[in-house]
Amino acid sequence: MRIPSGKTAVGLLAATALTFAMPLPATSAPAAESGTAAVPRQVEKLGRGLISVRSGADNLVSWRWLATDSASVGFNVYRGSTKVTGSPITGSTNYLDPGAAADATYTVRAVVDGVEQPASPAALRLGAGYHQLAISPPAAGSNFSYVANDASVGDLDGDGEYEIVLKWDPTNAKDNSQAGVTGNVYIDAYRLNGTRLWRINLGRNIRAGAHYTQFQVYDYDGDGAAEVAMKTADATVDGTGQVIGNASADHRNADGYILRGPEYLTMFQGSTGAALSTVNYDPPRGTVSSWGDSYGNRVDRFLAGTAYLDGQRPSLIMARGYYTRAVIAAWDFRNGALTKRWVFDSNATGNGSYAGQGNHSLAIGDVDADGKDEIVYGAATIDDTGRGLWNTRYGHGDAGHLGDLDPSRPGLEYFKVDESSNQPASWMADARTGQILWSRPPAGDNGRGVSADVWAGSAGAESWSSADTNARNPRGTAVGRKPSSANFLAWWDGDPVRELLDGTHIDKYGTSGDTRLLTASGVHSNNGTKSTPALSADLFGDWREEVIWATSDNRALRIYSTPNRTNQRITTLMHDTQYRTAIAWQNTAYNQPPHPSFFIGDGMATPARPEVYTP
Repeated sequence: MRIPSGKTAVGLLAATALTFAMPLPATSAPAAESGTAAVPRQVEKLGRGLISVRSGADNLVSWRWLATDSASVGFNVYRGSTKVTGSPITGSTNYLDPGAAADATYTVRAVVDGVEQPASPAALRLGAGYHQLAISPPAAGSNFSYVANDASVGDLDGDGEYEIVLKWDPTNAKDNSQAGVTGNVYIDAYRLNGTRLWRINLGRNIRAGAHYTQFQVYDYDGDGAAEVAMKTADATVDGTGQVIGNASADHRNADGYILRGPEYLTMFQGSTGAALSTVNYDPPRGTVSSWGDSYGNRVDRFLAGTAYLDGQRPSLIMARGYYTRAVIAAWDFRNGALTKRWVFDSNATGNGSYAGQGNHSLAIGDVDADGKDEIVYGAATIDDTGRGLWNTRYGHGDAGHLGDLDPSRPGLEYFKVDESSNQPASWMADARTGQILWSRPPAGDNGRGVSADVWAGSAGAESWSSADTNARNPRGTAVGRKPSSANFLAWWDGDPVRELLDGTHIDKYGTSGDTRLLTASGVHSNNGTKSTPALSADLFGDWREEVIWATSDNRALRIYSTPNRTNQRITTLMHDTQYRTAIAWQNTAYNQPPHPSFFIGDGMATPARPEVYTP
């Protein structure tokens, strides 16, 4: 294998020097650690993220309240050189400027202890309700073209604002269960002005499809700029043109599956796309049939995430398998090299009950309140130490939601749907112990489920699924008709109750019917019937979420932001590490919407400020 000049090969040897963690065989959690002092977590050093969104004949100006700001900070808004706020704004982080010109220029200045601070950079204008940036599809093949698929964000160059990392899928991408040779997968990075920073060609030995390439974007080494991590192979070409492994190798079989040849994990530099560290991918393929079939379906089911396993700095999570054997590897990226922290394997002694418990997605959060993150893998959770924490043994499913779904109970809850004909169709559990709080009768393959506070008429989150005709409160009691969609979510209007994001529109739930708030034209959703956006996240402005869709011709990305005022003041969600890591794993397999570590909804308590630091 050839490592690009000047890069490290240390990580190639690290995989042989570490031992497997031996998980606990118990199916419920031990007591949470007590008396553990909160340790500040590393987060991005973000700028003010100022935007101006056209709202009728007015401009809605909004900005970030950073976790590093004081609780008492206020803000003055300037249009050009004119201050348009009579006194500093302290009750929200937005301002509606009535009758202002669409092309008005805005800045905002923090006011700390009565002293006005320097002006922010000028606001990004969203004159049509969205910001559009050009993207460039890879060259089409003889029988396929390229579609802009999932996206993620990170501050790739350390300037305090996000760049977009975009995956390009060929139109002949395949589900793992389908035979056929696919085109190559490409990963691009773009500035908000449309400048492409780099393109990575994953090459012929990485198959295209929802379950193959899960890419993570995060600042893993704490240098103030994000890296990009993903599975690579022989003939992958990094963003500088350097080849990983054997450039001429072709490991595809007649059905298009790649069941032999080396597999790698590579950490790429965010600003250039250069390969910084490449190691042997763990968990390895081994014997194909040991994963549940011999033709290559279940062996190549991958998940990925980012977790604060030490409570302070982020680690990379890369996983393989969930229908039968499940293996999760945790990696650190420090001093230019990937090193393995631990591996959890359902084949290891005492872990047998963890086989077959994975979802087509995962979630990350501190479920046991010890200050360190766990990996909620589906019907089971792995502790920060790499040991099994709890396991309901309810098996595989498509969708799961981890959050403070019931604010009347301490800690987090987890809502999940299942595929099995002899297990509950959906259930909610205490995320610390796995104790089932309520469940619904078996209903076969229940493919969709959502949990969030979408209706102010019932306290806490409402939960619903394809196999249920009702929305249910946190105790499982039916409280009304279920919403019209069960795919994605976004905070969009002015209240803290969340909205329904599906396809290319956003709806407000109502007991007699949903109300359309946004219909985006000329754009497309992704991933077939999943109908997911390229990304939904709190990208800039106040705490509410933006939505990214690609245009129908795949020549641009459009970032939509709300035109609605809000009286809520909440720290930018990107400084809540449960939410921020959820943005990192959102692209994983069957995309799921993000949830913060605290409750946002009707009657919400004032959230605690995050304990964080910036590099």
